[in-house]
Amino acid sequence: MSEDFDPEHVAPQAIRKLTPGKLVIASHNQGKVREIAELLGPHGVEPISAGALGLPEPEETGTTFIANAELKALAAADLSGLPALSDDSGLCVEALRGEPGIFSARWAGSDKDFTVAMRRVWDQILAQGPGAGHDAHFVCALALAWPDGHVEAFEGRVDGRIVWPPRGDKGFGYDPIFVPYGHDVTFAEMDPAAKHAMSHRADAFRQLVAAVF
Repeated sequence: MSEDFDPEHVAPQAIRKLTPGKLVIASHNQGKVREIAELLGPHGVEPISAGALGLPEPEETGTTFIANAELKALAAADLSGLPALSDDSGLCVEALRGEPGIFSARWAGSDKDFTVAMRRVWDQILAQGPGAGHDAHFVCALALAWPDGHVEAFEGRVDGRIVWPPRGDKGFGYDPIFVPYGHDVTFAEMDPAAKHAMSHRADAFRQLVAAVF
């Protein structure tokens, strides 16, 4: 290596732009597909779900949200021959040392029953004792991949607190037990437009849109 090499001054890799056309949403979660399609609406892409194309769900073997998002996006892009966008997101509860985290969907079991998952979160908070806090945050990692293996990744976050019992029917997943800081309603009680303006997914999408469109 040259003595003049300075890793802090290496030019960053250029972000690849996404052109209008078909884009695979690499998810079988209809709530996620719906939200992502709404967020993509103004940008000239035609979202198609992985489920509609009959694409399998790859095993999520990553240890971070971004690793799992990239794995799913690359698999969908390779199998479909189209650009693919994947979301890996989850709820991280401070009192539970960040759990369920990347295992958020798995806490809902094979039936994807988030009523069970929310109950498990609450029961485990209670098991920590009366001093356990209710602070939590949602993380959303977005990965945009092309069939040639190129991938761009972005991560968003929103902080709030866990409440019980669950409230609202407008969201999905853990939305009924999550109240973002500065608000007194859960994500599942919010008008979808209000949630889209401030959610972890919206935060990640703002970064993606600024970079690739």
